[in-house]
Amino acid sequence: MEGPAANSPQPWRWIPSLYFSQGLPYVAAMTLSVILYKNLGISNTDIALYTSWLYLPWVIKPLWSPIVDLLGTKRRWIVVLQFIIGAALAAVALTLPGPGFFRATLVVFWLLAFSSATHDIAADGFYLLALPPHQQAAFVGVRSTFYRLAMITGQGGLVWLAGYLQQTTGNMVHAWALVFGTLAVIFTFAAIYHHIVLPRPAEDHAVREARFATGYFSTFGSFIRQPHIGISLAFLLLYRLAESQLLKLATPFMLDGREIGGLGLTTQQVGIFYGTIGVIALTLGGLIGGYIVSRHGLKRLLWPMIACMHVPNAVFILLAVVQPTNLLLIGGAVAVEQLGYGFGFTAYMLYMMYMARGEHQTAHYAICTGFMALGMMLPGMAAGWIQEQLGYINFFGWVMIATVPSLVVTALLKLDPAFGRKTQF
Repeated sequence: MEGPAANSPQPWRWIPSLYFSQGLPYVAAMTLSVILYKNLGISNTDIALYTSWLYLPWVIKPLWSPIVDLLGTKRRWIVVLQFIIGAALAAVALTLPGPGFFRATLVVFWLLAFSSATHDIAADGFYLLALPPHQQAAFVGVRSTFYRLAMITGQGGLVWLAGYLQQTTGNMVHAWALVFGTLAVIFTFAAIYHHIVLPRPAEDHAVREARFATGYFSTFGSFIRQPHIGISLAFLLLYRLAESQLLKLATPFMLDGREIGGLGLTTQQVGIFYGTIGVIALTLGGLIGGYIVSRHGLKRLLWPMIACMHVPNAVFILLAVVQPTNLLLIGGAVAVEQLGYGFGFTAYMLYMMYMARGEHQTAHYAICTGFMALGMMLPGMAAGWIQEQLGYINFFGWVMIATVPSLVVTALLKLDPAFGRKTQF
């Protein structure tokens, strides 16, 4: 099969909007739903129990990812799913005023989560088909940036909008209905826009198999038969072992009182650190990582990138020991950690693209993201218990120890030296 053209036409027209559209429904299902139910008087027990199930479609999406490969084009999947997501968001707005809103909106949120996870499969697969490898590397930071901007818009702007509308209307239900109605309109226009501007790569076609069932299982089989698959899967599961645990406890550490080892910051201060300083540093790290890899290749940059991913975690040990009160020092530490994470995570995303090469790119990339989710979920579940047993200083020391498995599997990894580098074409 021939690869994409030497350069995909006008990627700036569709990559930012596509990945902004990918992030919004995720944040609506996983974050806005929690705040919505809290505002409307649902108990914490029910919120935690029922909204946690909304994450399941992203964990198991590899199970249906071959269907996206086998039926229709990725372009068509993207447009249709954006219309469905828009309809689901409108349904949330319409069911909120009803007496059984909790059950009704949970059903709609499940449809939203399933559609969003499937949209992720199609969008990531389309990205691989529409761009040659050197452009994939160059734009990986751009797609990450606009995905993060969608998260900021949802967690910050839309929550603020709901609060503002509640103050002006005096009705919390009406305020949230307006927020989700606005999101529905945005997605309707996004679907129309992408129907117009998305390119039509020749490689974007249904994978033809003699029998659907055979094609479905052969997709997984071709993934498992890749050379050195054991090491590759270990890398997907262990590269973020340390970060998955740090991520769960970084914010509680900053919010906890100084008497129990935290920094005693306010929620507003933490929001500024991670919502502005952290996001800027994270974005810069991703953009720099994508640019450098496009010039020198992933193999040459892999060790510097994994070092930048893990070494900055040591700033949390310093923060836990010193417990500084200087906000500039704390903000600088967050910036260093997020800059390193943004730079180092680029290597992980590119390696998933490396594993997804071949006829079943969309399904294989989705399988990789499923392992990524598993690698984040399982260690994160135990992180709180470990911290309570060790305290913050020793916990952050444990996080540094947890980087060792990722270093071991990285040393065993096999990579094409030219992958991701523009000069290979």
